[in-house]
Amino acid sequence: MADDSAKKGEGGGDTIVIKRIKKGGGHHGGAWKVAYADFVTAMMAFFLLLWLLNVSTEEQLNAISNYFDPTHPKVSDRQSGAGGVLGGLTVAPEGAMSSTVQPLTQTSPTGQAGQGLGPNKKTEKDADSQEKKQDDAAEKAKEEARKAEEDRFKDAKKELEQALIDIPELAAMADNLIVDMTPEGLRIQMVDDDKEPMFASGSAKMMQNARLLVGTITGIIVKLPNDISVRGHTDSSGYAPGAEYTNWELSADRANSTRKVLLEYGLPLERINNVVGKADKEPLNAQDPYDPRNRRISFILLKEELTRPPESEQAAEETPEEGPAITEEEEIVEDAEGEGDEGSSLPGPSQPQPIGTFRKTPGAVEFP
Repeated sequence: MADDSAKKGEGGGDTIVIKRIKKGGGHHGGAWKVAYADFVTAMMAFFLLLWLLNVSTEEQLNAISNYFDPTHPKVSDRQSGAGGVLGGLTVAPEGAMSSTVQPLTQTSPTGQAGQGLGPNKKTEKDADSQEKKQDDAAEKAKEEARKAEEDRFKDAKKELEQALIDIPELAAMADNLIVDMTPEGLRIQMVDDDKEPMFASGSAKMMQNARLLVGTITGIIVKLPNDISVRGHTDSSGYAPGAEYTNWELSADRANSTRKVLLEYGLPLERINNVVGKADKEPLNAQDPYDPRNRRISFILLKEELTRPPESEQAAEETPEEGPAITEEEEIVEDAEGEGDEGSSLPGPSQPQPIGTFRKTPGAVEFP
């Protein structure tokens, strides 16, 4: 022991040994091999795809493209509830399809007209096309009717102007007649003046020359099918303050007196559409309300589109009804009436009284 201690002390202390480990070099691990293998695999798949594209024909490429097109009609002839590409397709004849008569979905092709449209879409398209054709035909018929009506109005105007020239008794009243077109139809106006008045002052009695002119007008307009509107007008000269008879009554009486003369000369009664008194509310000369020309009688041959419904609506109105339909409430009322005492004339709880043209139910009715 003494020798060992002396040996340790000779070197000046204990010996320290340091071990150094050099890093770097040697094996790096295998992670890079996995990444390299993935890269090589991807490159192999890529070059394989290029080779397949190079050796495939145009028909094969088109078939592959159509296979991945969800709108193509030949993806599958049978469909399940999924309704898409590879949506529940089976190899069995029927598979999971609910029905072979009417598929749940209808495919429509891209760029191919008339294929892939379902029966409902085809029906709707045909119906819309048919309806459009009918509307076009109806509009064309209306336009032709308007044109024919305008031609008749022009012919009537020429005939009336010629009659004023041919009839000597009416030559003096040529300035008293105004014929023009309005949005309502052909308007013929008999205007008054101080030299040749149509009516006695403040009266509805028509003068003889005015009756002759009305007869001439009737002979022309009776040939046309249009309804007639007769309107009376006065100037602003009124009656004494407090008078019960005013220009309203006077204009209406003169229009009605003219209506009677039209009927005397052969105009059918059903051709009279309305008789109106306008008083002084529509003056011919608005600058001078007291102008004698404001006193006038207007005949308006109303356009047929204003007085006659279209042929379709008219046919619907003329169709005889099989009988009044009995509603569910009326059936309930009849049942309630049948439950009452027979021979009883007094209304009871189960016998409601009719109110007007309707029938009252016995109480609250609950419908499913």
